[in-house]
Amino acid sequence: MSIYSKLQQLLLQQRKLLLYVLAISLGIASGLSEISFLHQAVHLITDAFMRIFNFLSLPLIALALIVTITTYKTDGEMKSLSSKTLQYTFGTTIIAATVACVLYILIAPKLPDANMIEAVTPTAENNDFKNHLLHLIPINLFEPFLEHRVISVLLMSIAIAIATRKINNIEARSAIINFFQGWHDIFMVLTKWVVTIIPLALYAFIAVSVIELKGGQDFSSIIEYLLVIILANVVQGVVILPLWLKWHNISPLSTAAAAMPALTIAFFSKSSSGTLPITIDCAQSRLGISPIVAKFILPLCTTINMNGCAAFIFTTVIYISQSNGMIIDYATLASWIIIATIAAIGNAGVPMGCFFLSASLLAAQGVPISLMGIILPFYAVIDMVETALNVWSDLCVTKVVYERSV
Repeated sequence: MSIYSKLQQLLLQQRKLLLYVLAISLGIASGLSEISFLHQAVHLITDAFMRIFNFLSLPLIALALIVTITTYKTDGEMKSLSSKTLQYTFGTTIIAATVACVLYILIAPKLPDANMIEAVTPTAENNDFKNHLLHLIPINLFEPFLEHRVISVLLMSIAIAIATRKINNIEARSAIINFFQGWHDIFMVLTKWVVTIIPLALYAFIAVSVIELKGGQDFSSIIEYLLVIILANVVQGVVILPLWLKWHNISPLSTAAAAMPALTIAFFSKSSSGTLPITIDCAQSRLGISPIVAKFILPLCTTINMNGCAAFIFTTVIYISQSNGMIIDYATLASWIIIATIAAIGNAGVPMGCFFLSASLLAAQGVPISLMGIILPFYAVIDMVETALNVWSDLCVTKVVYERSV
């Protein structure tokens, strides 16, 4: 990359930072003001963004899952590497969600006053386990999307993807894959458009939150919520993954030292894909991994290995659901570990994917997502930690797969 390109990126990042600071400042000022027109406007904007998140998120989850599974290569000599990579990726991701669950139970973030929120209680039909299982099976292709049944969408997407891979006619299979890839690209473009106006959403969500705070809403528990997410990432990165490396007779300290350039870039860039060239270089030149293995596994891990995202989705959905009066038992926590894992893996290539996915999962339950406005200003920091964890996990998976293959 030329010096000119680096300067352009630096200026762009500074401009984005200033824009976010301006949006937050204006949001606080608008929320503190007594101008009723502004209050009505920011509520309108937040409602509009909730609808946009709702519109984009479920199709993105479905299309990302289908595209990821159907385009996943398992042919030839790489089949064994692919199998191990998938196994370790799913394993590390579900452990990350489990760690978040344990920390959430232990810390038990304080929730806003129940008198200040509208309780969301499940219907009798949802409490019936048999009906719940039956409703996982859609009666037509569009029902899960129209009724926002997230689990049904996930299961249907996985089934369609696997069925597509089983089609013997190569031309027909390619046509179907291209169809889904095309729709995925369309929604990616739409998502990028939304991301460009995120400062407007940030302004409105902050303003609405300040208005609610003035009305007596208590947001002090956000600190404990953030603590759960950060600790979940730290425990996964500093305890779980090093122990896993040690179990495979790989030195965690030397691996971390070799990975440091990639982890540093990942932390400050907040982009796993943008860090990929440096990650591959670290794997080859500093960790001694074969170029063939590194160049095959790391791009795949960058797409589907989302430890940090799983922890964020789990913690955010449970916290906001409880804040809005939903009763969460241990069985529900266990089910959300699985959902967060699948959603994180299906998050491939989606800008602000964790945020969009969490909003979609909440909307699917009919849970108000106004608290997402409080989370949004902190999301940049969360994203930095998550990206570093994701890249660290990618390198750990690649190192273990390589050592077990030689």
